[in-house]
Amino acid sequence: MQQIATTQNSRQSPVIVAPILKYCLYARKSTEAEDKQALSIESQVKEMLSLAQRDNLNIIDIKREAHSSKEVGQRAVFNQMITEIREGKYNAILTWAPDRLSRNAGDLGSVVDLMDQKLLIEIRTHGQRFTNNPNEKFLLMILGSQAKLENDNKAVNVKRGLRTRCEMGYRPGVAPTGYLNEKHVDKKCQCRLDPKRAPVIKQIFEKLANENWSGRKVYMWLRDTGFKTRTGKALVLGNIYLILRNTFYYGEFEYPVGSGNWYNGKHTPIISKELFDKVQTTLNDRYIPKSESKEFAFTKLIKCGYCGSGISADEKFKKLLNGGVNRHVYYFCNKARDIACKNPALNEQSLIAELIELMDKINLDELGVKATVEKELARFNKFRIGVLGHNKETHNSDIDVRNYAKYLLNEGTLIEKRELLFFLKSKLILKDKKIILE
Repeated sequence: MQQIATTQNSRQSPVIVAPILKYCLYARKSTEAEDKQALSIESQVKEMLSLAQRDNLNIIDIKREAHSSKEVGQRAVFNQMITEIREGKYNAILTWAPDRLSRNAGDLGSVVDLMDQKLLIEIRTHGQRFTNNPNEKFLLMILGSQAKLENDNKAVNVKRGLRTRCEMGYRPGVAPTGYLNEKHVDKKCQCRLDPKRAPVIKQIFEKLANENWSGRKVYMWLRDTGFKTRTGKALVLGNIYLILRNTFYYGEFEYPVGSGNWYNGKHTPIISKELFDKVQTTLNDRYIPKSESKEFAFTKLIKCGYCGSGISADEKFKKLLNGGVNRHVYYFCNKARDIACKNPALNEQSLIAELIELMDKINLDELGVKATVEKELARFNKFRIGVLGHNKETHNSDIDVRNYAKYLLNEGTLIEKRELLFFLKSKLILKDKKIILE
């Protein structure tokens, strides 16, 4: 911002004192395909420091960022720079090119807005200079809009190219297990049979269709034979069912998945359409949909202490001699990572007892339970004063937080129990019918 100095002689013209420019050097790594020839971050910094030394520029700070500038507000370093400009830490930016600052309209608008407010005096690049001048700001916006146009056109071109590949019969992306991607440049999106794994994939389909194997039995067979994917990993049970549902193996594919756009592939099928349909019939006959979706208080919050899988729950009902029914809930390893996991199940009452014992040992000051207590007390006091007519409020100091946590475990709702456990900073592990903190 300009300062005007005057002398005692009012007839003399005012002397305009130029503001002292304090620069922030901003360098961003290029992640766009069309910018492969752009300088790396350190190369940008080196070039800009040379320019600063040549023109005697005052560099206050240097900021480096690797995040793409295509999305608005997603760059933490850029956002910090904008905030510090508003705070007056510096009033100028030195960067390699205008598109280093922004490739979207939102971030570009925030930079121009700072210039309009006279908080940002100058933006200097390797070959250009932009100030709070209508023509220079217009040029800056044109260059930023051109970068956005390039991004938008690139997205359109990529989608068109992928659609063309699909119409040619080549599915984009990593080939599924049983195939290998061609690495030649002139064979993009093409794949060939994996001579080591394709026969095994065919056997998987045949065992379900002809020998009535289950997915779990296939998993055990693959584990015993030492089958590995091309990345050296074993197939988990979920991967096996994905393979059994994948139409790619008989020659058709949908791209993108869920779009409803189907294509005939030019790759060599591993199985026939008839074999695939027979497997689907077998899988559908075995699947019995649940009548309702049940929720349990402590699922998704506990891990298996043996294999690291999640913990699931189910309920069992037992008819009593007097005609009544007892409901029991059991928590157990879902065996997603190890189908042979031997971690025993634990009923809900014993699980709650374990958690209550844990509450006696853990430092509750590290939890967020107090916030829940204060919220409940405020609601309780409002009821006592507004409905019952009591004048005295119950204060937080009158409540034992540890006992309140135990009360929630025994009497709280499903949501209250989950919220209580979310306050724990450590992970809960179920092992040998005991709950421990990781």
